[in-house]
Amino acid sequence: MEWQLWVIETLRRALVYGTPILLGTLGEIYAERSGILNLGVEGMMILGAFVGFTTAFVTKNPWLGFLAGAFVGGAASLLHGFLSIHLRVIQVVSGLALTLFGLGLTGVLGRGWEGQPLKASIAELSVPGLSRIPVLGPILFTDQNLLVYIGIGLAVLLWWVLFKTSWGITVRSVGEDPRTADALGINVALVRYCCTFIGGLLAGLGGAYLSIVYRPSWTQGMTAGMGWIVIALTIFSLWHPLVAIGGSYAFGSLFYLSFRLQPWVAPELLTIMPYLFTILAPLLLHASRRLRRRMGAPGALGLPYRREEE
Repeated sequence: MEWQLWVIETLRRALVYGTPILLGTLGEIYAERSGILNLGVEGMMILGAFVGFTTAFVTKNPWLGFLAGAFVGGAASLLHGFLSIHLRVIQVVSGLALTLFGLGLTGVLGRGWEGQPLKASIAELSVPGLSRIPVLGPILFTDQNLLVYIGIGLAVLLWWVLFKTSWGITVRSVGEDPRTADALGINVALVRYCCTFIGGLLAGLGGAYLSIVYRPSWTQGMTAGMGWIVIALTIFSLWHPLVAIGGSYAFGSLFYLSFRLQPWVAPELLTIMPYLFTILAPLLLHASRRLRRRMGAPGALGLPYRREEE
């Protein structure tokens, strides 16, 4: 039936559109679980998009582009970490400065790269056998790129690490009560640096995905506010990597529908629909006291930590 094909195509494209959101959200979940609020996601993603594109363009190797994009995102996150952890500046200010820095730097350096198509690309995959599964096969296992599977796999892996390992307990304890964690011998600064770096790596990788896979070219400001959606979806997912999968792909489907429904609905309304969703969803979820108790925000989120002897 035509409507079934329409639904399948919407969900299939949602995986493509939602993958960079998922990568950025997973990274921000780890940063915030350790107590670091990083509003510089937009800046890290645009830096990853620019460096990833230029590297893939010059080397003609998209995988080197992904590595370079992730690296520059991680390097930028360490700047935010130094300001937030060691200098103890206001994390909101530091994050906003990182976003402005990324947007401004790529705006200057990227002028000569606009309009140049990227010839190096990632081949789409179809999984033999699984692609024949009704409904699920065409959505997940037919003509999808490898980064979609990597994103889902990372979400499962990071969930397992965060909730099933001793290191995950360490991260969550630092985010909840760094003073108690410090008294137990945990290096609070090191844990926060590691989690902030993970957030930067994944944000940079998500940005590189935009310029290498989703839209294989460089355009100034191509993240288009995606970093702010990542911040909202981190709250929407209740700081849980598996919940982030659903939230990211829900946004991806809304973004795709903003194009498909244009003949029947005003384009302006459709354009704001995904962003409106990411604003309203956290408010609705956090209106529930039960949900707040079960998976609330880390207790020390955004608060600098200073040892008593310093």
